[in-house]
Amino acid sequence: MIRSSRSPHHRARASAMASRTVTKSAIPITNPNLVKPVVSTEVLEGQPDAPTSSSTPAPTSASESSPSLAGSMVNHPSSTVAPIAEAPRLTAKPPQNTWSSLDMGGVNIKTLPPTSGLFSFTFLINLYLNHNALSSIPPEIAKLRHLEVLDLSGNALSSVPPELGMLTHLKELYLFDNRLITLPPELGSLHQLQTLGVEGNPLDASLMVIVQKDGTPALISFLRDSCPLPVAPPERVWKNVVTPAEREAMNNDPHTETFSVLCYNILCEKYATERLYGYTPSWALSWDYRKELILTEVMNYDADFLCLQEVDTAQYEDYFVKHLQGQDYEGVYYPKSRYKTMSDADRRQVDGCATFYKADKYLLVERQLIEFSTVAMQRPDFKKTDDMFNRVLGKDHIAVVCCFENKETGTRVIVANAHIHWDPNFRDVKLIQVALLVDEIEKIAAYFCKLPPRPPGNLDEKSPLSLGSPPMYTDGTKIPLVICGDFNSVPSSGVYEFLSNGSAPPDHPDFMSHLYGRYTTEGLRHKFGLKSSYAAAGDSPLTNYTPSFRGVIDYIWYGTGNLAVNAVLGGVDKTYLGKVVGFPNAHFPSDHVCLVSEFRVKPPRESVSRPPPIFSPNGAHS
Repeated sequence: MIRSSRSPHHRARASAMASRTVTKSAIPITNPNLVKPVVSTEVLEGQPDAPTSSSTPAPTSASESSPSLAGSMVNHPSSTVAPIAEAPRLTAKPPQNTWSSLDMGGVNIKTLPPTSGLFSFTFLINLYLNHNALSSIPPEIAKLRHLEVLDLSGNALSSVPPELGMLTHLKELYLFDNRLITLPPELGSLHQLQTLGVEGNPLDASLMVIVQKDGTPALISFLRDSCPLPVAPPERVWKNVVTPAEREAMNNDPHTETFSVLCYNILCEKYATERLYGYTPSWALSWDYRKELILTEVMNYDADFLCLQEVDTAQYEDYFVKHLQGQDYEGVYYPKSRYKTMSDADRRQVDGCATFYKADKYLLVERQLIEFSTVAMQRPDFKKTDDMFNRVLGKDHIAVVCCFENKETGTRVIVANAHIHWDPNFRDVKLIQVALLVDEIEKIAAYFCKLPPRPPGNLDEKSPLSLGSPPMYTDGTKIPLVICGDFNSVPSSGVYEFLSNGSAPPDHPDFMSHLYGRYTTEGLRHKFGLKSSYAAAGDSPLTNYTPSFRGVIDYIWYGTGNLAVNAVLGGVDKTYLGKVVGFPNAHFPSDHVCLVSEFRVKPPRESVSRPPPIFSPNGAHS
């Protein structure tokens, strides 16, 4: 078929011929009541025949509130719920354009300069450059990230650029009748490639045998797993919010209290399948390789609090607790709700949220699991809501809230660690889960502030603050608060709006016209004065990086009334990102990037007298 396409613009002519309408004298009879089916704009991986439309209207702002709809219909796969083997992976849609195919075949093109306007057509899905006189293809071909069909047959190519491996949406790559002796191993990232045409080339016999015997997927897997390590990225750089003079003053002030928080979705072993991450070398996708990178990264930053998501029970107990104890970390862990319905063996594979803290610095006063479906069931205004049963109740996502007290100063800190539902078709559920989370934190904070402080004598005698009184809190909003997690929501979402603004209207588009009791009659509201630590630092690095989605969906939120940001860990080097198709890879063990923020505590502005505390013999509050 390719060899018969030698004539100029063969495919364009054939397409034009096929689209000609034939005039008929008969008047067609149609059913006026027929409802046309809605064509999905989501293209499922492994389903190349799924309907697509290059003229689909751009999503509205309401639909842009989740990763999969933020400019392109995509999602991040790492938090897909079971059954994992059957979970669909949505692929990106190209920029909207009235045409998506370009035929430049058979017209004797001798060269393609790197500055060619062709490489600005980023909306292209099909590109035909066959039967020309091209001796090379410039690396700029990598800009056409949405290509699914590329025909370079019948040229004089002795090599193809490694940058072709960036075209991860390719399903058909035709290189027939060229002068290729070998293929760059970077083509191993073309995990969706169904047909690789290499006949008519003096190709290395070992490569030719693989593709002839076992087909394209086998050759791609071979290239992927034999690809040399890419050049390591430079170290991530801290972005300081305070000036060097302010930093020095804080270091010299014994009354300055700081702490650091790390947030990281580590991509648990069960979700790291070749089906979802076919661009990742199998050795780099293995848990034995990734877990060491994860642990090394977490330990190197040495944060006071570690908020990890997608940690399965077995790895928490057998790996993370065991190794982090050496750095004086103690942990709090809860798996997702589904573990209750499983056998003991299966329970160990259920992932959840793990919060570690420096036990030499902080005392764990209270811990609480928030199961969003359970909390929703307990709300009187939700009980008669069909949407709650049909949409919220079936999701088993959780959050873990821990209340800490600084052993030296008596300062209290609340750290929440959450994992919110991923599906863009349930952005109402995301908003409900976050609203429930904040409501529960308000209750926990109100309880925590009523606990009497430890007497000064119980504070660490080495502390410069131990001679003074520990801080007292008039209400829960005065306690320093940090909320970390994978929120699966971009900055244009209702989730972000609610957390950062403190409110969301009852008719917010992200409720999707569903009914959720007082939330959709009175709206959402909270009093914590939250802000994203990275927004405060004027930095918004990518937190999730895959071929089908690149954006910000993980956050470290903090209460601005009681905390201030000193610094945040900067993003991954952009030059490096431009050369890799996605994470995980040899250097980044998860599809998420870890976030780290350093905070300083603002002293409480007001205090009230309290009744003298009563302590039991073991020193616990009573």
